Amino acid sequence: MNHPEHVLAHLTFWRKEISQQLAEWIEHCDGAVAVDRHARVVWISKPYLEALGLTRPEDALGRHILELTPHSQMPEVLETGRPILLDIWTISERSFVISRVPLKDEHGEVIGALGFVLYESSKHIKPLLAKFARLQSQLECTQSALLLARSNKYTLADMVGHSSAMQQLKRAARRAARQDSTVLLLGETGTGKELLAHAIHAESARTGKPFVAINVAAIPDSLLEAELFGAAAGAYTGADRKGRLGKIQLADGGTLFLDEIGDMPLNLQAKLLRVLQEKEVEPLGSNRVCPVDLRVIAATSADLPRRVADGSFRADLYYRLNVLPLTLPPLRQRLDDLPSLCEFILARLAEKTGSLPRDIDAAALALLREQRWPGNLRQLRNTLEQAVAMTDGDTLGATELRPFLPDPTPAAPPARTLADAVAATERQMIQAALVEQQGRVVDAARQLGVSRATLYKKLAQYGLGGHEG
Repeated sequence: MNHPEHVLAHLTFWRKEISQQLAEWIEHCDGAVAVDRHARVVWISKPYLEALGLTRPEDALGRHILELTPHSQMPEVLETGRPILLDIWTISERSFVISRVPLKDEHGEVIGALGFVLYESSKHIKPLLAKFARLQSQLECTQSALLLARSNKYTLADMVGHSSAMQQLKRAARRAARQDSTVLLLGETGTGKELLAHAIHAESARTGKPFVAINVAAIPDSLLEAELFGAAAGAYTGADRKGRLGKIQLADGGTLFLDEIGDMPLNLQAKLLRVLQEKEVEPLGSNRVCPVDLRVIAATSADLPRRVADGSFRADLYYRLNVLPLTLPPLRQRLDDLPSLCEFILARLAEKTGSLPRDIDAAALALLREQRWPGNLRQLRNTLEQAVAMTDGDTLGATELRPFLPDPTPAAPPARTLADAVAATERQMIQAALVEQQGRVVDAARQLGVSRATLYKKLAQYGLGGHEG
């Protein structure tokens, strides 16, 4: 049986032996340096001295470690008291794998730190460093391509039309682009609000920086907060373990386009207001705020003042957004632009298929002028695309177009009362919206500027059908 004094003597022997051999190893390893609690060099080995290009220990002793190796992590070890066991130290085109450990007194207080070279890494990790450099280069190229894709997609030159309404809109857009205030784009669905937002960004001082768009109405409320504001690691079940950046942070330095802003839930409206007022964003599940520098362009086809009045949209957010309002005219108010719009759309369709552009004759244009165009430019493009895909010949005429236009609404009996007239008009508008949105109730409700629940009540009232998709 071992006596306690024998065990103590045995342990003391091994401590001294280990300490002595470690000291010898550190003395003769490829390099080592020790600093005091103020990061001043108190000891340095000859190989480390030579790696620094110095000849005498006096050239290093007493100097701050950052004077000798500007990127040293020794101050971090001194501050945290935690080791940095593996790191790469590069000097004079040589790379070393090094460790840094804190030195503590008998009370556990940090009194200094020791850094030592494990081995020269040039031979061992040179291929890894080369691969890292290639990946870094590829990442930079990808980021540049992504930035380009997110910026300057359209300009005001892409806003086709020479009508007085369009000329007035372009002048107002150029004035808005020269400022950095929030812009609110108003207008019916399909009038080109996102295209105009791109154009304002391209004409602004933020051109070349990110243009990030998000359709508020297209994302479920449960996901919208993380999508817009970002999320910290583990903020919710299924969240990325590394966290994620939201659209607001992705737009930093550039422009954030919020389409269908009228559909934003009230609780998120308050968070967006903070972004606009304080220029900072707080990710979901995080207790820190991140500064952001961006310009916000919002768009809606809803009647925001009415939503403010019924309490579904915050008045303070509305005033914050409504700094530079621009209203896009519906197609029925700019029918003089039909010929140039059709020519532009047909040219773009031809580019997609690699064919020659189709012409459109006067009879077809006259037929198009008779339409109400509740879906505006989007509906016009869909109509022409269908006609091009389903017909032959070099020219689109009235015969080719008519099958792809809505059936004329049958004449209704004369309304006897104002309520009858209102109901008839309401029924026609709902029918037109359902046709434009291919029966999708959610999209039709958005086009009409009413809630989904309200539209379902109206469908039941008028005996109309639709579907959730």
